[in-house]
Amino acid sequence: MSQGSGTQWAENEWTPPGVDASTPSAARVHDALLGGTENFAADRSVARRLKEAVPEIVHLVWCNRAFIGRVVDFLVREAGIRQIIDLGAGLPTIENTHEVAQFADPSTRVVYVDIDPMVEPHARAILGDNPGATAITEDARDVAAVLSNPELNRLIDFSRPVGLLMVGLLHLISDRDDPHGLVRHYMAALAPGSHLAATNFYASPNPQAKALETMLQATMGTGHFRSYEAVTRYFDGLRLVDPGVVHFPQWRPDERLPGPLATWEELLLGGVGSKP
Repeated sequence: MSQGSGTQWAENEWTPPGVDASTPSAARVHDALLGGTENFAADRSVARRLKEAVPEIVHLVWCNRAFIGRVVDFLVREAGIRQIIDLGAGLPTIENTHEVAQFADPSTRVVYVDIDPMVEPHARAILGDNPGATAITEDARDVAAVLSNPELNRLIDFSRPVGLLMVGLLHLISDRDDPHGLVRHYMAALAPGSHLAATNFYASPNPQAKALETMLQATMGTGHFRSYEAVTRYFDGLRLVDPGVVHFPQWRPDERLPGPLATWEELLLGGVGSKP
């Protein structure tokens, strides 16, 4: 979903139905960090403050995109997955899930899910008449609503393996909302052979981790950094795909890593697991 397509909504002209322009959204803050236009003053304010806390935050966002690309390519080319649900998909950028998946195999079906009502119309505008991809507006925490959505069920056959992406989502979910239980509920509904890609900000002594967590909590009331053990628990009952739970640049890199990771590259952990 390249950034140049779709309708641009100027906040002084029109706010889409269901959108509160005064409250920052994770999807729109992400868009602002990437220099996109589908965001409001509240989102840009958060993006500026995040850049002040961690100047390399934009590099981190692109590192996240590259991780998704490698994961999706693995799911289609190596794991044989031909249908993907992308939870907390966010606003269109470049090298989106359907583009990577359908480049690897044009028959792959992709459903984007996001709580922000701006995501669905943008995604649909960019998807155009693509019969194998769609977008829906749902809260990923409501498993029943997501999995029973008619548009999702139009493309996803739950009797066959599914690739479930929970990338950039779980650190937005508080312990009170039980992110580990959420993962289990989704995976319980999927067929054997399904794969989970899950990530989380990493709780560590890294000063940039502390600065970013503090700023996310102050500006958005979210951003839950978790230990390596807690991130690994997302894959309980699954077979971890090599190299396991690692920092993003270490997960099946396209090229040999040049040396030790930069401090900002240590802020996120992720991995992929398969359901027996």
